[in-house]
Amino acid sequence: MVEQFAADYSAAEQRLKGSEDDQSSIHYPTVFLFVGDEAGQAIEPMMKSNALRWANNRGVVYCHVSTGASVSESANSDEASANLFTIPLTGLPSELVDKRTKRERLSSTFFSSRDHLILLNRTFRQINDTIGDYGRMYASFDRLHLAVITRVDDPINILMPDITLLAQSIFGTLFKSVQMDLFALIQEREQGDSFGYAAALGVSFLRELERVQRPDFTYSAPLQLTGDGLTIQVNHGPSALFDLVYLLSDRNERGMTALNGMEQNYEIICRVMLLKNRSRKDASNQFSGESYNNTSFKNSLKAESGKMGYVSAGLARVQRPAYAIALTVLYHLFDQVIVRLQAVQELDQKEKLRFFGVDHVTLAARSNSLIPGADRLEDLKGLITSGVSYEQLRGMTLLEAEHALYGNGCDTFFNKHFVEATERLIERLKVAEDIKATLARNMKENTNISLFHLFKWTDDSDGKGEVIGAVREKIRDLTRAIEHAQEELEVTSATRVENLKFQRIPFMDKRNVRSFINAFLEGVYGLRYEVLRLKAELTLYRRIAAELEHLNQWYRVRIERLHDLRAQLKTAAKQSISLGDDYIGQNVFDYYERVTSDVVLELEEKRGSSVLFEERYIGNVAELLEQEQSLFIERLIVVCRRDIFTTERFALSFEEELLERANVSVSYNNRKALPKEELFQQLYRMLEDNATINIRLFDYMHKNRYEEKYLFGDRSSEFIRYAFGMDEASRIHKLGCLNEKRSSEVEKLHLMGGFHMEDLIYFRNAKVFYVAYLHDGHKFHSIDESELSILR
Repeated sequence: MVEQFAADYSAAEQRLKGSEDDQSSIHYPTVFLFVGDEAGQAIEPMMKSNALRWANNRGVVYCHVSTGASVSESANSDEASANLFTIPLTGLPSELVDKRTKRERLSSTFFSSRDHLILLNRTFRQINDTIGDYGRMYASFDRLHLAVITRVDDPINILMPDITLLAQSIFGTLFKSVQMDLFALIQEREQGDSFGYAAALGVSFLRELERVQRPDFTYSAPLQLTGDGLTIQVNHGPSALFDLVYLLSDRNERGMTALNGMEQNYEIICRVMLLKNRSRKDASNQFSGESYNNTSFKNSLKAESGKMGYVSAGLARVQRPAYAIALTVLYHLFDQVIVRLQAVQELDQKEKLRFFGVDHVTLAARSNSLIPGADRLEDLKGLITSGVSYEQLRGMTLLEAEHALYGNGCDTFFNKHFVEATERLIERLKVAEDIKATLARNMKENTNISLFHLFKWTDDSDGKGEVIGAVREKIRDLTRAIEHAQEELEVTSATRVENLKFQRIPFMDKRNVRSFINAFLEGVYGLRYEVLRLKAELTLYRRIAAELEHLNQWYRVRIERLHDLRAQLKTAAKQSISLGDDYIGQNVFDYYERVTSDVVLELEEKRGSSVLFEERYIGNVAELLEQEQSLFIERLIVVCRRDIFTTERFALSFEEELLERANVSVSYNNRKALPKEELFQQLYRMLEDNATINIRLFDYMHKNRYEEKYLFGDRSSEFIRYAFGMDEASRIHKLGCLNEKRSSEVEKLHLMGGFHMEDLIYFRNAKVFYVAYLHDGHKFHSIDESELSILR
């Protein structure tokens, strides 16, 4: 849940929203055609990227042509399925087929069965209908942009010209023109045991690519089918198949393999397609000469011989580390809650006891209700005596006199009407329920009292728990009082009748017996009643002590959970910060500790010091933890989204926020504070260094090299204005800007073209394996060797 929260915030920061922060729109309809099983890996990342960047992304169509061995997970999403068409060409040679002829047989098998063509024709026509349904999302229907994506080492790309031209011919029935670009992905990382064979497949495709990109390339095949099964010829040329061909490797120009290198290439494809097909309305907001011109760029790629060069690209991004910021703010809000839960409360001991409902007044009344009233001792006087005379009694002890007068009658009566009645009343005690009900009521009325205070007041491990301490002190007092009362009872019971003080009248035997009985009952049974009352009160206090111990353990567990959660959030925040760039992620933890604290203080000034614990905000932490600790985190997330991220402190532009963070520990007038120009210079260098193109060439500065670089961001921002002024006099490449009102990041797209196949280090290295496999009898092509370019 926490990771999803951080991801959502990060996505929201990237998303261009609001009237002042519009997403870019594409001008013409666009179809992404993925050819091959391996190309399917690009579908989901590209759909997500376009959903973030393109306002009319719901009108973009994705089509995946594969052998049916793998289907993109994106196809399983209901939201994505309407725009994602899958064409599994089942029945084509699989992994079980001899790989010596697998690639060649893919072509012959494809044309030998009409089922594949029927499926392709039907699906491409369905795509036409779908695009027509999205017509209102686009400014113009004159042209369709078709981006073909494939992995060079995927055998099925032997069918790429056939599939692409069939798609173009069908889409051409709806659009005046179809502009096609190819994005060929190259994986140079070792692929285990298949690396040599994969390299040979890659060279096979690149040789065929050179053929279809010749200006004299022609094609003719019966690819279109009518509903009645009639075939229609699809013709092309003479001209190059694709408008531009982009070669993108998982290794950059310096030879370094980037983490998730292919993921960056997927982003590059999306940015290139936006650059080439941006809404005219959006483009009109750009400065003169800064927009992309496809014709001008394409003309710059031609060599003196007229041969068209290939293109590669690099992408760099400097952005606010939104994911790490979200986790950090969540942690610091959690920490602020803990601090407030632990705040010292000025209550005296009586108030603390009253908070639990265990104060002296409350418990005195409660203990008195546990024993029948003392007035019922009068009933003992109505018991029948044995008729023994006073003269017989005077030499006896009080205990002996009781047996002489009543036998076991008094004892039985007392046990039945007092002892047993008290036991029944004690059994009905609901100490736990009563304390919890009192606590619940008092905590609602006193939101500043937390489980930390209740834990401290009931914790006797260090002798400082005032509530449990007072209860235990009372238990000790009661225990001593009972001992003293029992001792007094024993002494009284052993006293002789003649020594007992009561009025005696000579020659009035019966009256003297009655006077003795009154004194005896008041003395002995009055003490027995007091002992019983003290024991009942002791039982009550012991049960209260046990419940307080139970509550203390309950609070301990919840507090430990809070501290564990706090530690987990802190670890997650710190790890997220450490995974990012050290410069861009500097001082995130310390800066957002201050920001979160300031925002919470402002909230408390407006709504009161206990605002965080109101139901609209976090509520009762103990109750949330009792239900489920995820509920507590959910409430924290709600407060973050609604009350923290919406403040002005989180609306700063990327560079303003970074500058404040860089100087978080520096006073305002300190000369060591990082100057804005120095920060901009560092950001400019980072973008320049990290936008290295994703292809390796033998000659870094080959003579046909042509470059254009484009910034994606707010053209009016201070940083982008600085970037255009940097090296302006010595700049030899075109620098443009795709103006997007965005405050969370700046991107730089680096386009470089003009190189040829023989310039690729990948081609030269893989060619060795290609030749070796050819000599071993492998057949990679379905066309004659003479139609392919000479293997240089």
